[in-house]
Amino acid sequence: MRVAVVDIGTNSTRLLIADVGADGALAELHRESIVTRLGDRVDATGRLADDAIERVFDTLGHYRDLIDEHGVAATTAVLTSAVRDAANGAQFTSAVRERYGLDARTIGGDEEAALTFAGATSERPHDGRELVVVDIGGGSTEFVIGCDGAVGFHVSTQAGVVRQTERHIRDDPLRREDIAALRSEVAGIIEQHVPRDLRDRITQAIAVAGTATSCAAIELELDPYDPKRVHGHTLTRATCERILDDLARLTNPERRNVTGLQPDRAPTIVAGVAMLIEVFDAFGLDQLEVSEHDILRGAALRLAARPTEPDG
Repeated sequence: MRVAVVDIGTNSTRLLIADVGADGALAELHRESIVTRLGDRVDATGRLADDAIERVFDTLGHYRDLIDEHGVAATTAVLTSAVRDAANGAQFTSAVRERYGLDARTIGGDEEAALTFAGATSERPHDGRELVVVDIGGGSTEFVIGCDGAVGFHVSTQAGVVRQTERHIRDDPLRREDIAALRSEVAGIIEQHVPRDLRDRITQAIAVAGTATSCAAIELELDPYDPKRVHGHTLTRATCERILDDLARLTNPERRNVTGLQPDRAPTIVAGVAMLIEVFDAFGLDQLEVSEHDILRGAALRLAARPTEPDG
């Protein structure tokens, strides 16, 4: 079955078009990510801003054309943290559904975590070892612990690159004390929401989404971006510390020119790398695996597995 999944997140709006076989094998046909910053100021105002909505709508018009060109049989659009938090989130979701013909719905943090884990572990062998999948998003971060494809623990936390940037980052270049305050807040959130006994027994981690993939691309100095080299890349804590130090010294315009970094991620990447370092520390890890397989893949597999009507 040919399916299309749109992920409307706090920081970016992404598209995956793929063929999914009866055995669950997935072949990507098209994948795209555009930074739309839907979550701009939601943490402060409690509403989706009109300019942010228009950025997403422009992107969805482009994605709808691609979906039609590929003759997709079924679509789904998942809307996450910013839309969950916004007073006008339900209205926005309805507009996405009606204007672009997408089966759009706002999903809760638990479902977001489950779909992310399903995508990240879909091609991994069952080896009996527990692992944590970490998804640092714009408005929330999901931690999912499981073994052999089965989720044992999951939590969605109110920590994300847009949310923490708006709370802590005010100067350009950044002040060290602001980064320290951001890291302290994130460390406290993880401590509160992920039990110590679970963190202590984890020896392997997979990191998905823009922060982790950007760190891999920066380390590999990728220009253009190459998802095949990023997927499966081993990222160390020491590398992330170096990247954080380098990025924090730069102004936002200078960060936009860093090789491997998507320019539109420049305003939030420092918060993201700082958060990722706190993940290393919370789980006592020196390294983790970066994955291109995430909620898009999990949602595509779920969509293909259920009976659907032709998209229209």
